[in-house]
Amino acid sequence: MAHERAEDYAGLSIAELDQRIAEAKAKLGERLVILGHHYQRDDVVKHADLSGDSYGLSVDARKAAAEYIVFCGVHFMAESADILGRDDQTVILPDHTAGCSMADMADIEQLEEVWEELDEILGDAEAQVMPITYVNSTAAVKAFVGEHGGACCTSSNAEPIVRWAKSLRPKMLFLPDQHLGRYTAFAKLGIPLDKMLVWNPNLRYGGHTPEAIREAEVLLWAGHCSVHAQFRPAYIKAWREKHPEINVIVHPECTLGVTNEADYVGSTAYIIKTINEAPAGSMWAVGTEINLVNRLQSNNPDKTIVSVSPFACLCSTMYRIDPEELCWVLENLVEGKVVNQIAVPTAIKQKARLALERMLEIAGN
Repeated sequence: MAHERAEDYAGLSIAELDQRIAEAKAKLGERLVILGHHYQRDDVVKHADLSGDSYGLSVDARKAAAEYIVFCGVHFMAESADILGRDDQTVILPDHTAGCSMADMADIEQLEEVWEELDEILGDAEAQVMPITYVNSTAAVKAFVGEHGGACCTSSNAEPIVRWAKSLRPKMLFLPDQHLGRYTAFAKLGIPLDKMLVWNPNLRYGGHTPEAIREAEVLLWAGHCSVHAQFRPAYIKAWREKHPEINVIVHPECTLGVTNEADYVGSTAYIIKTINEAPAGSMWAVGTEINLVNRLQSNNPDKTIVSVSPFACLCSTMYRIDPEELCWVLENLVEGKVVNQIAVPTAIKQKARLALERMLEIAGN
């Protein structure tokens, strides 16, 4: 019988939790699909029916026959699954406090104020500035971008999306991750760094003069990933001094100093594919979340795989979902009770879907 609170499962052993989760999954059958993001802890992701990155999982969930989508990830990911999902699907996040610090750095009220300032400076923001938002953003931000003619992007397809944005309007506002925006605009499109401004939404005009804003081509929202921002060029140099043969592969959410030092730069899916296909005996330093790094080593025992950082770079909000919470939501579903549902309001959902659909039209994935 399901308990009222997830905390009531705290005394159960991992073996008992595993058994009860398996039993609940068997009872729910095809009515349920569990999604596990790559950064989830092993004792949770092992129960996932599908694992992957946030956007890919949302697309896969929509295609599934399941009535219930239990997303083991963070809040914006569950929102995306609800935005893209069918009307007959219910999305559940096992822990409502599992958020994303990067997504939280782009507040919808601040974004609306920034747009008003751009309107004031440029005369017509909509004609001058194309808003692009990384999928690591709230549904409200996605809706704003969709309403104003912009698109979402992933770390895999940022290049064609940014190229599209630049072809249509003279300026681009990229949010919330300044590092992905900078890497894509500079390393992939060749836009000079002196044509980019970091926009601090807490300061009037982002902390810049109207003249500087008129001269800029790319406005980068002052946001970042708390995990990927921890990596340093010095860490890479230290690995190379100790192991000259090492391959360094990092996520584009890292700083430009780190991506400049790396041998390979790409999305989570790219990192996984590259290492899985690497020759036996090769050594890799990986600049991304530690749960994924450790899983890559477990899945590739014939290679040496380490984190770029000497410190554990853990996504603490991802780590909030545990087997106890997963068991709690599943046993409630067995009894016909939905807990921790994520439901995006219809008006926001429709506009946010516009931004995601434009991404698909431009990049195809």
